[in-house]
Amino acid sequence: MICIATTMVALPSLKESDVSPYISFSRKEWSALRNSTPMTVSEDDLREIRGINENISTSEVEDVFLPLSRLLQLYYQAQVNLYIARRTFLEEPTRRVPYVIGIAGSVAVGKSTIGRLLKVLISRWPSKPKVDLITTDGFLYPNAVLEKKNLMERKGFPESYDIKSLITFLYELKSGRPGLKIPIYSHLTYDIVPNEFSEIDTPDIVILEGLNVLQTRTTLRTKNVPELIVSDFFDFSIYIDAEESAIKKWFLDRFMILRKTAFTDPRSYFRKLADIPENEALKIGGEIWDRINGVNLVENIAPTKYHAHLILVKGADHCITQVHMRKI
Repeated sequence: MICIATTMVALPSLKESDVSPYISFSRKEWSALRNSTPMTVSEDDLREIRGINENISTSEVEDVFLPLSRLLQLYYQAQVNLYIARRTFLEEPTRRVPYVIGIAGSVAVGKSTIGRLLKVLISRWPSKPKVDLITTDGFLYPNAVLEKKNLMERKGFPESYDIKSLITFLYELKSGRPGLKIPIYSHLTYDIVPNEFSEIDTPDIVILEGLNVLQTRTTLRTKNVPELIVSDFFDFSIYIDAEESAIKKWFLDRFMILRKTAFTDPRSYFRKLADIPENEALKIGGEIWDRINGVNLVENIAPTKYHAHLILVKGADHCITQVHMRKI
């Protein structure tokens, strides 16, 4: 699949004017901002980075993600300098506080692939920062809790996450605490893995990817403590956007591929879907989208897009066609 540049179009639901909070770029215009940023990703790297039914190309890396890497490098260095200045003013010792990048967007829109790609690009900056990639899946309530709360059909909706634990983790991360642990989520068993954790130990940069990370409200209500939201801890945020019809197709394409691969594993939560006729499986996938993922997108995810610092817009072929960058 070859991704080609398109002409600039107006931001959806925002008027293109001098008072718009965003600057809009066609892919060709955005590509020109790469400057001399070197290509540090090989075709072998991309084979490992690509998600199911995605075919991100080296040309897309050059046109879209090298300029983005350059922008993030400039922002990161400015933040480091500001942090050093603040510590100097306060006469406090300098310590490592991670720069946090949030990535939001629908199921099947390509968040994980973009997160993996950015991790590789950033870790290969000349300064060689230590980068960790985290998903909010580890902060979902276990299935037993979701069943008790009658939320299994709402898995992925804001209320299905242990927001208090996620906020606590981000607070400790931004406080520079070492050796933080995150619960592990298994997409095979569709549940939190009991008593297993991944460790985050003083990274320079953290990429946090999840459906609802740009939510403006949380269920956290702690007496005498001001409410915090996940995006309060972000230094930069990205929203991956596309038409719902395209995302639904990507979801169904992935669903049908998984039916022939991961779902055949006897341990898979969706094992029974591997044995039913293809047309019946496709119908079930469509119902899952219409009843759960599509509703979550419309009600909770899409409304947060304009809180992002950067919006990457995909066309029907999964390729980035437009970039919208917030002015402030």
